[in-house]
Amino acid sequence: MHRFSFISLCVVGLVVVLFSGETRTAEAVTCDLLELSPCLAAITSSKPPSSTCCSKLTEQKPCFCQYLRNPTMKQFVNTPKAKRIATTCSVEYPQC
Repeated sequence: MHRFSFISLCVVGLVVVLFSGETRTAEAVTCDLLELSPCLAAITSSKPPSSTCCSKLTEQKPCFCQYLRNPTMKQFVNTPKAKRIATTCSVEYPQC
């Protein structure tokens, strides 16, 4: 449990530091990785993604390539679990 808390804290802290400002895409979506926080339980455990997680993934889909181009975030976003969550939510994983 302690390891889970530490990993979660590190991920959230990293997200806050890296994405504390807003970035707008052509689709006028606010790219904010914190919007994907409802997916944290699915990423750090074997729990299925919640409907809120799936909704946020769909909303943030235009931002995925931006997240994948960031070397620091890529290590969290480009994982088998992240891809499984996207598939479970019927959100196409990008080919950037």
